[in-house]
Amino acid sequence: MAHLEISTRILSSLTVIIAFLIATGCQGKEGGKEIQRPAVSGVTIASVNGSTVTESVEATGIVRSDRTSVVAARIMGTVTDVFVREGDPVKAGQLLLTIESRDTVERARGASLSVEEARQQRDLAESTWKRYKNLYEDKALTKQEMDQVETQKKIAQAQYERAKTLAEEAKTYQNYTRVTAPFSGRITEKRIDAGSMASPGLPLLVIEAAGRYYIEAALDESLQSMVRKGMSVQVAVDALKRTYEGQVTAVIPAVDPLSRTFRIKVEIKDQALASGIFTRVRIPTGNKEVLLVPESALVRKGQLTGVYVVNNRNILSYRLVRTGAVYASGREILSGLAPRERIIVRGTERAMDGGVVSGGAAK
Repeated sequence: MAHLEISTRILSSLTVIIAFLIATGCQGKEGGKEIQRPAVSGVTIASVNGSTVTESVEATGIVRSDRTSVVAARIMGTVTDVFVREGDPVKAGQLLLTIESRDTVERARGASLSVEEARQQRDLAESTWKRYKNLYEDKALTKQEMDQVETQKKIAQAQYERAKTLAEEAKTYQNYTRVTAPFSGRITEKRIDAGSMASPGLPLLVIEAAGRYYIEAALDESLQSMVRKGMSVQVAVDALKRTYEGQVTAVIPAVDPLSRTFRIKVEIKDQALASGIFTRVRIPTGNKEVLLVPESALVRKGQLTGVYVVNNRNILSYRLVRTGAVYASGREILSGLAPRERIIVRGTERAMDGGVVSGGAAK
């Protein structure tokens, strides 16, 4: 009986081994035939290689105008007309609004009358001086009398000059009733309407010079040793879907005690910019080695991101990857791929897991 039990165990073991060998020998076959894999064509294959990229730190920034003017009233009066609206372009010297002021009108009128009166007094003193001069030359007047007449002439001339100065001043005040643009630009704020009372120093309008903008960004204090005037940085303006190469024009070293940041100014040139636009400023901090793949190689399935990997038998497999930063030459792969592995970089819409590449173009 013992021999029979041992023989039975040996037979069972041999049966298991034979079944395993049959299964192993038939791998890749179905019913003794090769598995027919779907053919994939029209794709581009490339090897994943390491690349040296510039590492950067991103900070938020705001577009500001390089030249801003707050137009204020210089006299008191009622605003009679406002000829511009917010957003309007203006030229230097263009009339923006008018102010009605009776004081300036009366002052100008009184100054004009004073000039005329002083002119007549000057002319009379001039005529008197000429007559007395002839008498003095004929020895009909004393030197003292002639000096008195000459002094009166000088006083009349001085009063005339003073009256003219006051008239010019009155005219200047009258010109303050017409508010004009100090330079060419765009109206960004309108703080008063027709019928409102203006007073000296009261802001009326805000004008920004066109085409002269800079980016103001706040950086962490740990970056102070890395940022210097004149260095190049990258500025992304999401609202315009544009990226610019900017230059740091100023570094303000004072650190804000609350945010622990310092400010920099970056110069960029574009007529399409406007103050207040949000930007992202990338500050280069050094170089590093990364694995990069083009965006066209990434295949997103729901919340998952992967690539199609091509093995040495040209069979495709969808592999999940973890992505990192975006660079000009592609997207960083943090995990899921190894250097020199081959992936599909174009035509991923034709690829399928388990398919075999036929006629794929190498890159």
